[in-house]
Amino acid sequence: MYVRDNGLDLKAMDAEQLRENGHKMVDFIADYYKNIEKFPVLSQVEPGYLQKLLPDCAPMQPESLQAVLQDVQTKILPGVTHWQSPDYFAYFPSNGSVAGFIGEMLSAGINMVGFSWITSPAATELEMIVLDWLANLLKLPNDFLSKGPGGGVIQGTASEALLVVLLAARDKVLRELGKDALGKLVVYGSDQTHSSLLKACQIAGIHSENCRLLKTETCNEYALSPESLTDAISHDVASGLIPLFLCATVGTTSSTAVDPLLALGKITKRNNMWFHVDAAYAGSACICPEYRHHLNGIEEADSFNMNCHKWFLTNFDCSALWIKDRNALIQSLATNPEFLKNKASQGSAVVDYKDWQIPLGRRFRSLKLWMVLRLYGVKNLQSYIRNHINLAKHFEDLVAQDSRFEIVATRTFSLVCFRLLPANKNEDCVNKLNRDLLDAINSSGKIFISHTVLSGKYVLRFVVGAPLTEERHVIAAWKLFQEAASTLLESS
Repeated sequence: MYVRDNGLDLKAMDAEQLRENGHKMVDFIADYYKNIEKFPVLSQVEPGYLQKLLPDCAPMQPESLQAVLQDVQTKILPGVTHWQSPDYFAYFPSNGSVAGFIGEMLSAGINMVGFSWITSPAATELEMIVLDWLANLLKLPNDFLSKGPGGGVIQGTASEALLVVLLAARDKVLRELGKDALGKLVVYGSDQTHSSLLKACQIAGIHSENCRLLKTETCNEYALSPESLTDAISHDVASGLIPLFLCATVGTTSSTAVDPLLALGKITKRNNMWFHVDAAYAGSACICPEYRHHLNGIEEADSFNMNCHKWFLTNFDCSALWIKDRNALIQSLATNPEFLKNKASQGSAVVDYKDWQIPLGRRFRSLKLWMVLRLYGVKNLQSYIRNHINLAKHFEDLVAQDSRFEIVATRTFSLVCFRLLPANKNEDCVNKLNRDLLDAINSSGKIFISHTVLSGKYVLRFVVGAPLTEERHVIAAWKLFQEAASTLLESS
């Protein structure tokens, strides 16, 4: 099978044509990064813009790569929000890197589907090894290592990781109590827990009224209070319900609050609950000794997750999940159709990651994490994290020096939560003013930030984490905030 490109036969796969076109694509991507600061960070297009620019149907005859890349330049990139821009400060970062990129290239080039050990032994075994490496960097308990009863697995996202461990927890209890107990199972988190907990409950059949998002307070820095968890569990037990699962967070989305893992873990153990720790963003920082204390108490957890694709220079997607009891996952998610049976699997001599996840198929994602760990090394990765945290601290200092603004939450990692706070304005006016400030900043195209609400306050979130961000970008961003604030205050 072939198509034609510039008059040449373009085969479905050909080493020399791949080399030629691959070079062109790498050059295009390198030029994109070289010029990334010229693009508006937040796409400025209107909904439906692309439908007007592309034809209604696919071409009957092949087109050249040059023509396609020209369309990418003129039609696709204007509709892209540039997450890798050094002026991207929204949500949480989604790191790309040279090592991550070439690891992704290699994975795409090999293009295997590694659902079982036999389908590509190296894919399974490398995943086990690199996740053991990372677990050791984080000083996770030995129970999370592949040599013990647990181990690590790469999921697509933290949402998938949370879902599979919730399913494992649910099925473990239902095997003991019977399927009729499903309606009595209760899941706990805080009002700062990621929304993926609610989605996981929906998929797992946990009634929405049995999902407890416990209120957090400013006085606790928006961390989940052990006392509030104990009270909620006691009330539910007295009502005949069954506490099932707690999701604690190290680095919440709104303010990077850190839940007290040790105290919460002891409560879950007393109540025979599954204890999951979500460190999707902040887990990366814990490879630095000075931030590892945020994981104190992780020995109480049944599962732990961090996203290497957020702040660990590993291109999306790569979400590392560790579990203490792999059999809990396998009993919940395993399938064994005849067409997948093989000697190695039947002999229980190998790990088949198909039984640790929702889909059957899986990519060779461990390659890019392996590349990142080897090509950068631990010391450089630690320096990378520390640099972003120092830049965030610098931004925080700039905010604190301007009396028109206030810091709303304690900065723990590289997120600064702040707002414009003019004198003699009620809370509704202040919230509207900050919404207007956000819109003014983002519509400029110069930077992109996002927001949250804490204790009824509309808060601006400024996260340092893009690989290309330098001090000059942080300083320029702050000047933009000051100028926009002055314009808004003059007109208010």
